[in-house]
Amino acid sequence: MLSQTVLRALRFAFPLTVPFIGLTYGLFTVSQGLPWGYPLIMCLLIFAGSMEFITVTLLFQPFDPVGSFIMALMVNGRHLFYAITMLGKYRGKGWKTPYLIYGMCDESFAVNVTTEVPENIDEGWFYFWVTLLNQAYWFIGVLIGSIAGSTLTFLPLRGIGFVLTAMFVVLFLDLCRSKSAKCGITGLAITLAALVICGPASFLIPAMAGILFTFLLRYRLGGIAHDD
Repeated sequence: MLSQTVLRALRFAFPLTVPFIGLTYGLFTVSQGLPWGYPLIMCLLIFAGSMEFITVTLLFQPFDPVGSFIMALMVNGRHLFYAITMLGKYRGKGWKTPYLIYGMCDESFAVNVTTEVPENIDEGWFYFWVTLLNQAYWFIGVLIGSIAGSTLTFLPLRGIGFVLTAMFVVLFLDLCRSKSAKCGITGLAITLAALVICGPASFLIPAMAGILFTFLLRYRLGGIAHDD
C-alpha cells in the first residue's frame, strides 16, 4: 500500500502530465507496413519519441549503422542540456535517480524543470511520478494506436507521418514566443545554412551537428544562462 507521501506526490503530478503523441506513433508505424508489435518494442527499448519516428524510416533504408548512430546522437543531443539542467534536481534521490535519468524526455523535463514543488510534496517522488506517468502514456498510446491501425483498416492513415513535422512547428512557434526565441532562430538559421550547403538529401546531420556545437559553445561561454 502506498504511503501518504507517495500518494500526495502522485496527486500533485497527475494533473501536470497529459497523454500526447503515442497514439499517432502507433498509427504511423503500422501505416508504413510494420507489424503492430514493432512500435511496442521500440518504445520500450528506445523511448525517444522523435528518434522512434525516424527509426521507422531508417528500417526501410539501406543498412547504415554508423549513419544511424550519428543521427540518433544528433537528434537526441538536446538531452545533454536537459541533463546539465537537472543535475541538481535529480541528485540525491536514491534508487529513483537512475530511472529519472533513463526516463527523462521532453515532456518530463518541461514539467520537472518548471514546476515549483510545494514543501509538503516529496520532490523525488514528484519527479518519479511525472516520469513514470509520461512513459506509461506513451506506451499505452502506442499500444492503442498500433492495434487500431492494424485492425481498423478503414482508418485514413495516409499522411499521418506529418504529425511529427506539425509537432515541431508548434514547438518552434512556442519557443519563438518565449524568452528563448534567440535559440530557436539560431537553430533555424543553422538548418537553412546546412540545407543550402549540403542539399536536401544530406543536410540533417550537419544541421544537427552545427546546432549541438553552437549551443555547447554558448553554454560554455555562459551565453545561454545569461541571455536565455
